[in-house]
Amino acid sequence: MGKIAGVLFALAGFVILMGITTAESFYPGYNLHSSYISWLGATPPPNIIIKQPSATIFDLSMVFAGILILAGGIFFYRRYGNKILFAPILFMGLGTLGVGLFPASHASIHPLIAGIAFAAGGIAGILSYRKTTAPFRYLALVLGLVTLGFLILGILDPKILSPLGIGGAERWVAYPITIWLILFGGYLMGPRPTSKASKIKSKR
Repeated sequence: MGKIAGVLFALAGFVILMGITTAESFYPGYNLHSSYISWLGATPPPNIIIKQPSATIFDLSMVFAGILILAGGIFFYRRYGNKILFAPILFMGLGTLGVGLFPASHASIHPLIAGIAFAAGGIAGILSYRKTTAPFRYLALVLGLVTLGFLILGILDPKILSPLGIGGAERWVAYPITIWLILFGGYLMGPRPTSKASKIKSKR
């Protein structure tokens, strides 16, 4: 069960990264500095712009990745029974799925869904620090803190991140947790240590 969860998480991270990259490559004039990631699917109203095939690639990638995360979370919970870490993984999966189903043209719901995915992913990275072993646990903590730190800064004082542009700042939120997904998947696929202290802890 644990190894299956690892495969699904790693695939989800791969799909997110390559889905974004591929959608960018098909989007004429897309600017990493001044464009949100979600604009690959659609820009918000009143001037909704949808570029194909970028929109389809992006939306389907997010939907597929969200399903993979949710499935991985189920296998993870069945193997380890850890509700504390399962909860943010679940919300991360639901948020990622929602980003694909409700692109930025759905202005009333999209920002909330994306925010849930980002926040839940950052929390999952931080919580995995307590459930895994070194050296991965330290990488997980850093990646989770980077995501939450940039997310909070972007909400409280966007001017601090203005040199990165809205696109660059958002990638500092989205990419660390995507990298965490891939690394956590690899961690779960690896051989499990036999000592009690080094195992992923279960807590119901």
